[in-house]
Parts: sequence; C-alpha cells; structure tokens
Amino acid sequence: METKTHHFLSLIVFVYIPFSVSFTPLDNYLISCGSHANASLSNRLFVGDSTKPNSVFLSADRSILVTDQNPPVNSPTLYNTARVFRSPSSYRFNIKKKGTHLVRFHFSPFVAQGFDLTSAKFSVLVNGYSLLRDFQLNNTTVLKEFTLKIDKDELELMFTPVGNSGFGFVNGIEVFSAPADLIIDYGARLISLDGIGEYRNLSSQVLETIHRINVGGSKLTPFNDTLWRTWIPDEDYIVFKSAAKRASTTHTPNYQKGGASREIAPDNVYMTAQQMNRDNSTFNAMFNITWNFPVGPGGVGYLVRLHFCDIVSPALNLLYFDIYINQYSAYRDLDLSSLTTHMLGSPIYLDFVVDSDDSGVIQISVGPSVLSSTFRVNAILNGAEIMKMVNVTSMENVSKKKKKWVVVGSVIGGFLFLSLAILALLLALRCRKKKPKQRSAESVGWTPLRMHGGSSLSRMSDGTAYASPGQNGYFGLKIACADVQLATNNFDRNLIIGSGGFGMVYKGVLRDNRKVAVKRALPGSRQGLPEFQSEITVLSKIRHRHLVSLVGYCDENSEMILVYEYMEKGPLKKHLYGSGFPPLSWKQRLEICIGSARGLHYLHTGFAQGIIHRDIKSTNILLDEDYVAKVADFGLSRSGPCLNETHVSTGVKGSFGYLDPEYFRRQQLTDKSDVYSFGVVLFEVLCARPAVDPLLAREQVNLGELALEWQKKGMLEHVIDPHLVGQIKPSSLKKFGETAEKCLADYGVDRPTMGDVLWNLEHALQLQESGCQREPNADSNVNASVNARPTIVPGVPSSNVRTEGDDGNGSSDISTSQVFSQLMTNEGR
Repeated sequence: METKTHHFLSLIVFVYIPFSVSFTPLDNYLISCGSHANASLSNRLFVGDSTKPNSVFLSADRSILVTDQNPPVNSPTLYNTARVFRSPSSYRFNIKKKGTHLVRFHFSPFVAQGFDLTSAKFSVLVNGYSLLRDFQLNNTTVLKEFTLKIDKDELELMFTPVGNSGFGFVNGIEVFSAPADLIIDYGARLISLDGIGEYRNLSSQVLETIHRINVGGSKLTPFNDTLWRTWIPDEDYIVFKSAAKRASTTHTPNYQKGGASREIAPDNVYMTAQQMNRDNSTFNAMFNITWNFPVGPGGVGYLVRLHFCDIVSPALNLLYFDIYINQYSAYRDLDLSSLTTHMLGSPIYLDFVVDSDDSGVIQISVGPSVLSSTFRVNAILNGAEIMKMVNVTSMENVSKKKKKWVVVGSVIGGFLFLSLAILALLLALRCRKKKPKQRSAESVGWTPLRMHGGSSLSRMSDGTAYASPGQNGYFGLKIACADVQLATNNFDRNLIIGSGGFGMVYKGVLRDNRKVAVKRALPGSRQGLPEFQSEITVLSKIRHRHLVSLVGYCDENSEMILVYEYMEKGPLKKHLYGSGFPPLSWKQRLEICIGSARGLHYLHTGFAQGIIHRDIKSTNILLDEDYVAKVADFGLSRSGPCLNETHVSTGVKGSFGYLDPEYFRRQQLTDKSDVYSFGVVLFEVLCARPAVDPLLAREQVNLGELALEWQKKGMLEHVIDPHLVGQIKPSSLKKFGETAEKCLADYGVDRPTMGDVLWNLEHALQLQESGCQREPNADSNVNASVNARPTIVPGVPSSNVRTEGDDGNGSSDISTSQVFSQLMTNEGR
C-alpha cells in the first residue's frame, strides 16, 4: 500500500511541476555528427555537421559518414548517423564566453557500410588534454559528460584512432556554457586520512559525471532539467532498503540566494527524498541509511555533491543529522534550517572531495545526530552526484618531456662528477658536531604503548620502542573485556549514544557504579590505532580538573576499546546553537572559557616539552552537570618542541574552520596553533554560530574572519548571540573581544600564550561581575579578592595554575564520574 501511495505522490509531483524553463547559454553548440540533416533529442535540435554550422570547423579529411539503415524502433534520429574517423580529426568551436562549460559526447554503435562501431578504439582530447584514452564500448548507447573550464577563445575536440587499423566515431556533440555558480572554487570539504580540510580551485578540475541520482524519486529526463541532464532513481544503490522510507511533497522548492538553484538540480529532485524508516520495528532509533555507488579502481579523486531540502519537518530546527562518506564523518550535526536562512523547503547542496579506495565504491550514509530530539530522530537525502576528477594529460607536454630528457642526459655525466666532489665535502663535514634538527612527524608523535601481560592479539604489542609506562605502567588502566561487556550489557544497541569514524559509543555502568562512555572501534577502522594509542598515552600521564579523564582501555581479542567518564551535559557546541537547549548566560560562558583555558595552559606548560592538542573546537569542550568545562579528545595530540627547537614539523591535521593558517602553510606546529583554534572557539561562544557556514554569503562563511572584521571596527556587539543582548557589560565585551582578536593573529609570534589568554578571560569576568579595573601586571592578591579566583600572570609557569581541588600540579582529587569525551558526539575527522 505504501509503495502505491508513493507512486501516486510521485505522479502528482511530476504533473504539478511545470516543464522546466530552459537555461539559455551564451555558447550553445548541438551537433549531429555524420549527418546532412538536423536531428532531435529530448526536444532539442542538433545541427548536421555536414551543413557546416556557424562557428564550428571540422577537420576530418579521412572521415566517413555512416548511416544505420535499420535503426531500432523509436531510436532517436541523432543516433542513426555517425562520423567515423580513420585518422586524427577534430571539431573546433568558437567560444564567446570563457568559463565553465559542459561537453557531452553521444556514442551509439551500429553496423553500416563495412564498419562495426562496437570495434572502434580511440582517444578523445580537449584542447590537447586527453579525456578518453583507448576508449571502447559494447553494443550500448553511452553518454559521456565532462564539466571543465575553458580559458581560450576556441575549443578543439580531437578524435584519435588507436592502432594502425583502428578508427573512432561519434554520433553527437554538445558544447554549452554552464551557469557561473555550477562549480565554485570555495566551500568544498576535502575528506581524507588527514582529516577534514577545504578543497580550493575546484572549477579548474575536469570533472566526468559518473552518477546522477534522484534519491527517493523517479527517473528524470533532460526534458525536466534546465541543463538537460538525466537523473536516475536510487533503488539499485541503497544498501538496506528497509532502513529508508520515501518522502515527497507537492510544494515547489523555496529557492534562496546562497542556496541551490534550478540549474544546480531541478525541482523534482528537491521534492522527493529518502528518510529514516523509523516505522520498521527491526531498527531502533540509531541507524544510518547507506548507499553504495560503484566508481571503479581506487586512487582517484571524486567530487561528491549531495542535495538536501527539508520536506519532512513540520517546523524549523527539528532536523539534525550526520553525513558519512566512505565511513568518514564528513559533516556533523547538519541543520538545514540554519543553512537556508530559516525557511523550510529551501534547497541546498554540499560538495565533498574524496578519494576512492580499493573497494571501487563510494559509500554515502546519513544518520541521526546527537543533537536530534528523542522524538525527532531523522536524516534525509534528496539527491547525489558523483563526478570523477580526470587526471588530464597534455600530449604537447608529453612531447616536451621527451625532448627535455635528451637535454638532461647530455649533462648527467657532468652532474655525477660534481656530485662526487660534493659528497667528499659532506663526508668531511660529518665529523663536525651536528646542529639539532627539526623533528619529523614520526619522531614527535606518541609512540606505541608497552603492554604488560597483554594478549597475543593485542593491537599494540608490536615489539617497537615504547614510551615509559610510568609508576604502575599502562597496565594499571587496563580493563578486562568481560567487565566492559558487563558494563554495556554485552554492547546492547539500546545503549548506543553516538557513533563516528572510530566506531560506536555506548553508555555503561562499571561494577563500582561509575557511569562511563565506552568507545568501541569498528573492525578494520581506518583511523583507529593511532588515535587509540595517542588517547591512552596522553590521558594516562595527565590529571587536571579541566581535562577529560580516561577510566581505562581494553586491548584483548583484537578489540580496541576506550572507557571515559561520562560528561552529563555533553559538548559545548550543543549549548550554543542548533539543539534547543536553554541559552547559557554570559557568566556561564566566561567560566566555561576560563576552565577550558586552564586545561590547555596545563597541557602546554605542565611538562618539559608540553603537549599540543591540535584539535581544539567547541565539540571537544565537554560540560559536566555543573557546567564545569573539560577539554577532550586527544587523538591528534603531539609532544611540543624541545628546548632547542621552535616548532614541530608534522603533517597538517585538525578541523576545518579552527585550523591555524600559519600551521597550514608551513606545516610547523606550535602551542600557538592551539591558541588560534581557541580564539575561534571564543568567537563561537560569543556569537553562537558555527565556525564555518559554507552556504552563507562569501564574506560571512568564516566566523573568525567575520568577527574580526566587526571587532576591528569596534562594533562586535552587532554579531553577538541575540540571547546575550543587554547582558554583557561593555568593558567585559571589550576585553573578551580583544583577547579573541589577539588569538587570531596571522602569525604565532603575535599571539598570546594560553596563560595570557587565561588571565585576560578572568579579567573579563571580573569586569562583568564588579566593573573594577585591573592592570596587566596586577598582583595575584587582587584577583583573589574577587570570588577567590586565582590569577595567571603572563609568563608564570604552570605551578601557579590552581583550581578548586587541584593539588598544585594540575591534578585533581575531585570525583571523575561526570567526565565524557567528544566521542559521544559522532565526530570523526
């Protein structure tokens, strides 16, 4: 009955939507190849190339026109003729408007005039770059579509036969201008082993369309698309059909500036979707909808474009969900309401750049967020496009490279002689005392742990050099797998409270009645072992009231399990925006920032080298039941530089929007990289919006840049959280804004230390509570007079970092039964 209802609704949608108003491109060439007459396809007129269309030049001295004398019934006239090339031949098109264009090749083989087109083998080049190499096809009609930027006044399409007896052919060609916003250079998320970053200059890539999917809907033909595209249903790609439920609407999308347009995807795509099938009794609330799209061998980059339009919610801010691509967390806590200027039914799209793996499949999943209301757990997807990034090769460059090697060969003998002389000099210099070198990522990363009595199946017993285990060894933190199973009722799915790239997170209770969060790695997790080791190494040797605590770990029977203390209020982020929680007061926010700064200051200064967190963000600051803040998730942490070094050289990792630009440019990590990320968090706390919102106007996408602009104008109050209006004393806001601004300095040398940041935040709180002024070098007794708060004077070592319950070394004697980690938040990297 449900299926019939869906087909009926789909029919209503199809009938209701008026036929798409055609996009009018400035360049628009539709060529019927090998024909003296015009041909039609999808109500579009293709001009016969033998009639020499205006602005089209054909160089095909040895080409042959062939016609199918017995075409299939209802075969489009475009596919009844073809031009066969027996030598390199080309079409040249005059380009009126430089920029992104769509180029399509129509191939439909048949047998005629002594040519069996199924045996053709050829390559196709565009302006000298190879798009199709050694191309062959079976007895099927194939459409090849490419999106590329043309920066010349002419476009040349060359067909080159492969082999002495080879030939090539084509039935039809389309070349037309694309809308300016079809492919934009900014906003795409790069999903990789190193985390999430930004992919830039996307429009310079040549993209080959692999899949174009109307999720939850029926097939859409070019007649219903302003760019004459075909969209196919998702039924053949969805992994568990019972996990999904179709949704549709009869209301046309509310297109808005900054979102999607009809050229990005047609109305019908945004009017249908797949949503979580919560009616199916075989599933509980925590599951994903997953699609597998075959793409071919691994090692190739792909643009994955996902289309969304909230047609399932009765009101705004009810739909929060997560996106996973190839099992990586690609987007957490997606709130369509916040990305569409707060209007239901407004289409948006998100771009991701990913690499395929050896499975030859791009896997896309959507699932519930931890911010979802208990009664509003849902996730949707309206459409998906997958485009291959073509690794184009210029034939001209290949020829130049060959000539270059001839030149190189002529001088290589002299080079070798010179090298021998230099080698002799270097050997002499080796006798001198070496200067300290910058350490590589491997030398500064956390080493694997020594296991005392570990299982033979231990993931960390690899016989390498280990870090010192301390007085009781890491074995003192080891928890038997049986105890973990008991705490989680044998990993009962009803106790799942989160999931991410590492695996599932369960709520549990240990034998001593401590509430814990149990993070269990997925089998074969790609990003599991390094983070597993790093978390244990860091958390086993630190103890501080404002750092999350590790209860223990399990490393038996190939399991990787981390057990954390439970944090009652969860991540800071969900108390700032998108969750419906009561807004935090300004005093609460200041105290949370102060607590977080204390934890980071201890990390940076509490050890000889210090520890750099490397992933500071609002989801990695957790709140207990009293809103005490603790810094969490040390999976990316690294040792700081030695005394005779200024930085650590390592690959860039972190989270998009919080990443230190100097670290990104130079790959040189310092504790000032954490300071930069913390500065973004400060503005996030003040403004209650995400660090990056790619669907806002370009100048508003990055929160740090936007807030800095208003701060420098002295008008920061224009972008603060509306809930704080009238709450903040001007002097407190001024001090807070100045502190955040200094944290976001372009160069680390210009940023304050975390001790300085802590001192200024405490000053901002004092200004808020009493209005009294304090000079930067005030004595700590002044600070102690206000709420007995400690003072951190710039430059004072970590022994002065004292919090209630601290023992003077940053450790704490408070109960750790309320601590939890970011792992609850489904956040992957």
